[in-house]
Amino acid sequence: MREFVLDTPLGRIAGLRARAADAPKVLALHGWLDNAASFVPLAAEFDRIGADIDLVAPDLPGHGRSAHLAPGADYSFAGAVNAALDIADALGWERFALLGHSMGAGIGSLLAAACPQRVSRFVAIEALGALSEVPERTSQRLREAIAATRALPAKRLRVFPDIASAARARMQANDLSEPVARLLVERGLVPVQADGQHPAGYAWSSDPRLTLPTMVRMTEPQVRDLVRAIACPTRVIHADPAQPYLPEALRRERAALLPRGDLVVLPGGHHLHMEQPREVAAAIGDFFVAGE
Repeated sequence: MREFVLDTPLGRIAGLRARAADAPKVLALHGWLDNAASFVPLAAEFDRIGADIDLVAPDLPGHGRSAHLAPGADYSFAGAVNAALDIADALGWERFALLGHSMGAGIGSLLAAACPQRVSRFVAIEALGALSEVPERTSQRLREAIAATRALPAKRLRVFPDIASAARARMQANDLSEPVARLLVERGLVPVQADGQHPAGYAWSSDPRLTLPTMVRMTEPQVRDLVRAIACPTRVIHADPAQPYLPEALRRERAALLPRGDLVVLPGGHHLHMEQPREVAAAIGDFFVAGE
């Protein structure tokens, strides 16, 4: 995959692209606090099996090597949908397919439901719809989010002495193998200078505001209405065992709501598209090149 840079209304967007001429256009959206390198293993598998697609994997705003949102702005799913559309517009893509992992699959769900005229096909890995909240938690969630937002300026970024230390931290946090963690970490770090109290090292390039709690979430009925509105052919790929945030029963119920969807479950962890790219590529198969 090769580096690219785009200018969008929200600022500079960097990313990686594996381009095949006159091939289906696929916009790949990574997960929370990941970056475009999330799709490097899968792109290699697509190339190995001869699946010609024009795969564009941006660093979403505030992630990787892309610009942070302006001061005073906050990160929301609705804002991320517009960011994805801005990226597609900057590429000159009127209609395209979506490939999303985790948060990226959630963003893709909103985009596919909101703009059916733009999205031709959708592969959602390890998420479908959005994280929901019971109505009784609305005020408590809002209080927690506001408190965390007001406290954020006083927090200091964690600085790692070297890249290997950051990779080990990511391995432990997300149960990743060392090669996979390095792919994400090497794209997601920036060098920092010593400041008199702390030595030089490396810090995450991601915007600290991404760590703030979401102020308001949809209820489960709202999420289900969203999933029902995804009109394009959709393939959902989940790992077994299921993640706590999306239990087995719930993810099957949501997938069953898709008008033109199917569900594939593979043994693996949350980042199975990176740890087991061959199996995930086989599960996707010729989905992107099939007719609408």
